[in-house]
Amino acid sequence: MTEKTETEGLHEAEILAQALPYMQRYAGRTVVVKYGGNAMGDESLGKAFCRDIALLKQAGVHPVVVHGGGPQIGSMLDKMGIKSEFKDGLRVTDQATIEIVEMVLAGSINKSIVANINAEGARAVGLCGKDGNMVLVEKLRRTSVDPNSNIERIVDLGFVGEPKEVDSTVLDLVIEAGLIPVVAPVCFGRDGKTYNVNADTFAGVLASALDAKRLLFLTDIEGVLDNDKNLIKELTIKDAEALIKDGTINGGMIPKVRTCIDALGDEDEGVEGVVIVNGKKPHAVLLELFTEHGAGTIIKP
Repeated sequence: MTEKTETEGLHEAEILAQALPYMQRYAGRTVVVKYGGNAMGDESLGKAFCRDIALLKQAGVHPVVVHGGGPQIGSMLDKMGIKSEFKDGLRVTDQATIEIVEMVLAGSINKSIVANINAEGARAVGLCGKDGNMVLVEKLRRTSVDPNSNIERIVDLGFVGEPKEVDSTVLDLVIEAGLIPVVAPVCFGRDGKTYNVNADTFAGVLASALDAKRLLFLTDIEGVLDNDKNLIKELTIKDAEALIKDGTINGGMIPKVRTCIDALGDEDEGVEGVVIVNGKKPHAVLLELFTEHGAGTIIKP
């Protein structure tokens, strides 16, 4: 055995020794991971992500993967010659679009993630919000104010849903069977129609229903940044609200942080901690869960 190999072996042993207390902390607990459309763009990173999810299962954690797929949906709509309409920056999901959304999210993307996890020796099963009436929704109602007349009007986004009822029975059974659920945010409405749901919101309501130890949002940014663009490692709900109020948290980060806060609930129920982390960083999930310093911004009650 060469000196280099011995050194490498010692380093690997040290890593495992440092990770062990964190593995014990999460053993037997549920961790929901929201895998974003932007974070899943790199094939090699995607396979590494699935390897990490399989490792979580082998370490005694119960991972649940919720995935989006906005860029992939946009690409398929372009291929099919379906033009997207946007209102106030949000895509209108008409009948033709929702059929593509379901095909891409509950079909190709979902089964690709399942296949990659299975290839790593774990057993994953693909689901969507429709299965077992897991999540029932109502049509999302948005309003905006006309800048000219100052009149508030309703913005019709089509088949976009807002979660109203969550039944975790199917997920509980899948987890108890030793399988890893991979879930697409396509749901039935109370009217029986098919709706697309924002994947962050969907992950939040599932994590809360499952009493998850952690909810991880894998995105394409490091986490919440301060005004000097430095990563803020930890926030309370009160801290987060203050940063929204003073403009430090702005733009697209506001709804993501709001979703984190909603998932947390109070100290007696809901998720114990929600983390925003850069999913393009290799092994981001393992770094966040199994190392002392984590990898993103954690928000706690």
